Amino acid sequence: MKKKALETSFIADSMLGKLTKWLRLAGVDVEYDKYIEDDILIKRAQSENRVILTRDRSIVKRKGVGVHLLIWSDHLAEQLLEFIQVYEIDTLENAFTRCIRCNTVLAEVKKDSLSGQIPPYVLKTQDEFRLCNRCGRIYWAGTHRENAEGFLRKVIGNLKD
Repeated sequence: MKKKALETSFIADSMLGKLTKWLRLAGVDVEYDKYIEDDILIKRAQSENRVILTRDRSIVKRKGVGVHLLIWSDHLAEQLLEFIQVYEIDTLENAFTRCIRCNTVLAEVKKDSLSGQIPPYVLKTQDEFRLCNRCGRIYWAGTHRENAEGFLRKVIGNLKD
């Protein structure tokens, strides 16, 4: 039986930046630091109770690594498939709830508080906005979101929403 991805926390090595972004888009908690050293990655995984996502076979051979998932492919769609063979993502209900830059859970923000922070056309045509309270990035549902959701649905399969 697969483990639920949304009930698990992960930390990805420096080789999995794109996968990290797309897992965050799907609502999965994935910490990532492009410059993290292997020793620190392993220590953080242990102290924060996170599963290591890695492409580096030498990491998984080390003592004390703990729970990990070795990703073999260097192609994003195949990496997502490798991930969902082990960790279930059966819905996109929690998609677009995390900041793709820093992994923080996004907060809903009122439209009228964003004047001057987003393009006027977006302010005029969109009603729902989310804010990352950590890095300040503002998100809304535009064509980029539709494209991202389409890609996730295609790779992950027909999800039940």
